[in-house]
Amino acid sequence: MPIDPNIAIGAELPTQEFSWTSSDVQHYHLALGAGSRPLDERELRYLTDGTPQVLPTFATVAANFHATEAPSVSFPGVEIDLAKVVHGTQEVTVHRPIPPEGKARTTTRIAEVWDKGKAAVIVQESVTTDLDGTPLWTGRSSIFARAEGGFGGERGPSQSVELPDRPADVEVDTPVLPQQALMYRMCGDRNPLHSDPKFASAAGFPAPILHGLCTYGMVCKAAVDAVLDSDAAQVAGFRVRFAGVVFPGETLHTRIWKEQGRLLISATVPERGHAPALADVVLTLTEG
Repeated sequence: MPIDPNIAIGAELPTQEFSWTSSDVQHYHLALGAGSRPLDERELRYLTDGTPQVLPTFATVAANFHATEAPSVSFPGVEIDLAKVVHGTQEVTVHRPIPPEGKARTTTRIAEVWDKGKAAVIVQESVTTDLDGTPLWTGRSSIFARAEGGFGGERGPSQSVELPDRPADVEVDTPVLPQQALMYRMCGDRNPLHSDPKFASAAGFPAPILHGLCTYGMVCKAAVDAVLDSDAAQVAGFRVRFAGVVFPGETLHTRIWKEQGRLLISATVPERGHAPALADVVLTLTEG
């Protein structure tokens, strides 16, 4: 059986030690579309040599930034074909602004395995510290594995964020470049679903799709730029549910509602009748 929750739940994955440089940070930001306003001093904060500010979403790529092989979904009690897997949710909480360069250690465990009937959901939790043990960020993510349910596990909770019943305070359109996925895959995610038309077709898509984590970073950046004066240090956390696919060449339409201590956000694709891209999006603000 591909999934055995009795083995998977609570299993710890191998500890990762890694480092990153300011060039890696610049590269990541460019892969999200940073630099589209090359005369804007606020935009250039993302690309400053040596000391770029760091979007908190960089935490999702830092450990595997230099990977060159396609990932595998092979954990204790879990063996799944990569073509069946899409990202479910992602959450990152930063305990202080991520430095533009550093060394860190990440420990990860499988926190939950849910049986959705026709699909399975595997939830991972990770803690990242510097090499002295000082907390940097924590993460929680889930993957949705199609056709891997039915193993007799619990269905799990269903949570959603209710958006305010009023017009959004801010709306932003962000173009997704035709080559966006090909740029983002150079940040360490070489899943061929995002680059190989034949692989994408076999997985049931008409063309390679944008990485969910690229959408994640692009929408976070759009909110930071539109509401927080392009100051990434104001972000304490960012969580989303991946609600649909995005194709390179489309547009991300982001709606933002301001609330006390947080921003509520949704992202849709106007070219397909505002098909959902990200839902249940909450950007938590730092105190002060």
